[in-house]
Amino acid sequence: MTPRKSVRLDLADLRADLDAIADWIQPGERVLDLGCGDGLLLRRLMDEKQVIGYGIEKDPAGVLACLKSGVNVIQVNLERGLAGFEDGAFDHVIMSLSLQMIQNTVGLLKELLRVGHEAVVSFPNFGYYTHRQAILKGRMPVSESLPYQWFDTPNVRFFTIADFEALCREQGIAILETIALDNGARVTEDINFLADTAIYRLGRP
Repeated sequence: MTPRKSVRLDLADLRADLDAIADWIQPGERVLDLGCGDGLLLRRLMDEKQVIGYGIEKDPAGVLACLKSGVNVIQVNLERGLAGFEDGAFDHVIMSLSLQMIQNTVGLLKELLRVGHEAVVSFPNFGYYTHRQAILKGRMPVSESLPYQWFDTPNVRFFTIADFEALCREQGIAILETIALDNGARVTEDINFLADTAIYRLGRP
């Protein structure tokens, strides 16, 4: 499989991922999208829900694409946190398919829930059964949800749904709702094994 070059393209393919996130956003909300890529999700929310949206993206190509589509974007490295935003400045802070690229995982999750009343986080599940099969064969997994080879991946964290839920418990982060997907279809049983992607709606303790 040829590695894909854009995580946001993967999100565009997973319509269920986009739909689930959009369903959690109410009309007119203030929304911050971290690692917004080309602004696809924000543009949709602005058009369909009339949200007041802002994106954060460090890749110059993504920033340019956002500007061309009329999405407000700030070029910032997320590892530096969200110090420029006040507490509770947004109704929702979204981080779709980007958490696995962050070194300061705990610090950034706390920042999401500092500046947002709720957070929406999605990520590829490293515990997915085909990923386990690849490891049993002695290879790092490459799939639709983990589309990069080990030597050129932007991902710095490889974690499972069970890992993420344990972290939320340890940090006192409230899990308000969970959607698990397998190739875009919803999974309701044994999600740590059968889901390739997970989406969480998170709240403050």
